[in-house]
Amino acid sequence: MREETIRSPGWTTVATALLLVLAAPAVALDLPRAPVDADYRPVDRAAAELGRLLFWDPILSGNRNISCGTCHHPKFGTSDGLSLGMGEGGVGLGPDRVVDPENLPEQRIPRNAPALFNLGAHEFTVMFHDGRIEEDPSRPSGLRTPLEDEMVAGFDTLLSAQTMFPVLSPDEMAGHYSENEISRAVRQGLITGEGGAWDLISRRVAAIPEYQALFEAAYPEIAEGRAIGFTDISNAIGAFVELEWRSDASPFDAYLRGEAGLAPEAEAGMALFYGEAGCAACHAGSFQTDHGFHAMGAPQLGPGKAERFESHSRDVGRMRVTNDPADAYAFRTPSLRNVARTGPWGHAGAHSNLAGFVRFHADPASGLSAYAPDATLPAFEPTKPDFAALQDPSETAAIVQAAMAATQGRALADDEVAALVAFLESLTDEAAIAGRLGIPESVPSGLPVDR
Repeated sequence: MREETIRSPGWTTVATALLLVLAAPAVALDLPRAPVDADYRPVDRAAAELGRLLFWDPILSGNRNISCGTCHHPKFGTSDGLSLGMGEGGVGLGPDRVVDPENLPEQRIPRNAPALFNLGAHEFTVMFHDGRIEEDPSRPSGLRTPLEDEMVAGFDTLLSAQTMFPVLSPDEMAGHYSENEISRAVRQGLITGEGGAWDLISRRVAAIPEYQALFEAAYPEIAEGRAIGFTDISNAIGAFVELEWRSDASPFDAYLRGEAGLAPEAEAGMALFYGEAGCAACHAGSFQTDHGFHAMGAPQLGPGKAERFESHSRDVGRMRVTNDPADAYAFRTPSLRNVARTGPWGHAGAHSNLAGFVRFHADPASGLSAYAPDATLPAFEPTKPDFAALQDPSETAAIVQAAMAATQGRALADDEVAALVAFLESLTDEAAIAGRLGIPESVPSGLPVDR
């Protein structure tokens, strides 16, 4: 029987590109080294196992209906599979999450849920899309956060401190005003101290005998009589995330360690990424991030970052933290580990197709004018229309202007996009996505676990 070869319409251009790469004179690429153990903080196993239960337990949310895992689930690459998440007021997981008619949300969560890989590495000293929390040895707490001088000490790491934000957000986990004691405390500005939101959450946890015993086993000072504090809860969750989602066993890591080769198309994409396409100018280092902030013209959708009394839908990114106009529309460079599984992509999740995002990202000034909505959003009619910012010519012009000042842009051919996507897929670490400890069958509160 004659063997037939079936080729896709784009096969010829892809094959030509691969042949050109293979036939071209060898060019030394400035590749990063693979991560090593010394890049990461050591993790206390008992604390991590306790943190695993807390991470998956809805007891930390105001209405006892949302866990950390609801919006950071391994099924969706430790994100939530949505352009903009729906915490309070939603039911279900990922793209199947829908509005709860008995508990309507007020608005979508303003930014895309970030992935949780490698956050135990020493180099991650700033977090969130706008970098609003970061390590700062000059402050008593060692951290700079929006709480400023009210920030308490006791968080072991920046990652630990990061957990304080979702539990205080009405749209993420706290619930809306008057729904529960946590949301009421937040609304009144009672965060730290006795009777504050963190104290109320800690009391909930301490009231469960199994948690009390686990905390006593993990933290000697609690066994000696100190009450469980919110920093203890955060530290345990941070330890779990560090252990669970360390990711450095992808095909690309094997290539860097000299253990295996890459598929030809992925190798062609690597040559582009670390060469002519210039991706590594920002996506540098072992985790493909310079931890900096850059205006890349990503489409803005959803409610934006605004106070409830503000009517606009814009999100100026880093400028919201620094008040420096030079930082307008700049967002933190994300790590690209497991990026092929963490979509939708962009700070507002405006692209649900990775190839489409790569093409747009390479030439954002041109891409924004031609952008067609490609978002994954649960059906919902929020007070602010989802695409209000994109329908405002002055706002889109400001985004384009910031992007043009930050990058020259480079249009990509179809075969180049395909090669870059193949390389990005080589950053996928299946074992890390699944996690080391996994989702527990049950949690001490007895509340349902999002599986």
